[in-house]
Amino acid sequence: MNVSRIAAVSVAGAAASTVLLFAGTAFAHVGVQPVGVAEKGGYATVNVKVPNERDNASTVKLEVSFPTDHPLSSVMPQPVPGWKVDVTKTKLDKPLKVHGKEINEAVSKVTWSGGKVGPGQFQQFPLSLGQLPEDADQLVLKAVQTYDNEEVVRWIEEPKDGEEEPQSPAPVLKLTEPAGDDHHGASGKEAAKADDADHKDDAGHKSEKAADSDTTSSDTTARILGIVGIIVGVAGVAFGVLAGRRRTA
Repeated sequence: MNVSRIAAVSVAGAAASTVLLFAGTAFAHVGVQPVGVAEKGGYATVNVKVPNERDNASTVKLEVSFPTDHPLSSVMPQPVPGWKVDVTKTKLDKPLKVHGKEINEAVSKVTWSGGKVGPGQFQQFPLSLGQLPEDADQLVLKAVQTYDNEEVVRWIEEPKDGEEEPQSPAPVLKLTEPAGDDHHGASGKEAAKADDADHKDDAGHKSEKAADSDTTSSDTTARILGIVGIIVGVAGVAFGVLAGRRRTA
């Protein structure tokens, strides 16, 4: 093998190693993904995805903290086989009103422990969240991952738009605008326009029905008058014939 070929192979190998390195860095952090969509003001089921980053240790504990500026009235974890779950609640400085009820405390942290995520594996931890805020585009859920060699990785750095991803980014749940279903999801103006269009449409149908009714009535009257005219005509002819016979007699 000549020198140029050796150099080319070395460069290709280095490039591949670099790609794998950056791919591992980009996709190996703890993240959160909704099952379907997470609409503002609604409820959503999400999965906290925890990949194991170490070749010689297993993940044995995960803590997920929830934002205090947008407290959630309901956070319910789904049981995960082999894992124990603890839910921590905190008293709110300002109570929440949800469905006409006053909520004085909210879930501030959920902790999973007792299980294992081995090297080369990942685990998903499902959660039901609500009521999602209406005045925010995302929720930042800070996570702490603990390994069985006592190493702790804190995924708590909030990513910023337009900036490079931080070394240990926090999981971010993106929120979407509520989707409209016929008139139910439309804004007040859109719903009003739709209702007005419906009323106009109904009025149009009523006008058409009235016009049809008037036309039918006119046709019926004309037919009756025509029949009456024929009867009168026949009677007149019969009367004339009888009168002629009497005169002849």
